[in-house]
Amino acid sequence: MKILYIGLLRNEQSPAVELCSEHDLSSYSRFTRGSVSEFMTLFSKTVAERTKPGQRQDIEEQSYTFHAYGRSEGLAGIIISDHEYPALVAHQLLSKIVDEFLSRNPRNVFINASPGTVPFPELKEYIVKYQDPSQADSIMKVQRELDETKITLHKTIESVLERNVKLDDLVNKSEGLSSQSKMFYTQVSGSLMTTRSSDRRADRTR
Repeated sequence: MKILYIGLLRNEQSPAVELCSEHDLSSYSRFTRGSVSEFMTLFSKTVAERTKPGQRQDIEEQSYTFHAYGRSEGLAGIIISDHEYPALVAHQLLSKIVDEFLSRNPRNVFINASPGTVPFPELKEYIVKYQDPSQADSIMKVQRELDETKITLHKTIESVLERNVKLDDLVNKSEGLSSQSKMFYTQVSGSLMTTRSSDRRADRTR
């Protein structure tokens, strides 16, 4: 079980803006971490743009799940985990993170903020602490709320895109991806985030 990304994004307008984020890319080769990070940001923005206020949804893509929670303040919280990480725990954590962020950074603080300019250093602690889902016992107070809330499940990111829009098109048109990342995406045929095991084996042989 693993959390790879936690991010808070302004999502009132497209494109969404990643206000702050933390990654755990230790399971990826150092040669691919930059590209993986860029793709996590791109896909998180894509999901955030399609998460309505008050909506919770889980979107599966390859070996990972994007957990999303939208708020009426124009903010969305995104967690990327593997499929084994409990969805309810991820959404409990999203509730905690979004509430804390908004208590310190009201809408007037982040509504016009540039990417990565709204500090929330607690994310660095949380992405380490909550790698162990049992640590979520301290935030079980939102259990009842989540039990009564429908979490919409989508099987792929493409399933939440507009009709006739493909993931490849999204990648090709993205201004947030370097040419190196786009080339790498082409080389792995869109399976960028499933290359962790081969990355680790390659590192050990170097």
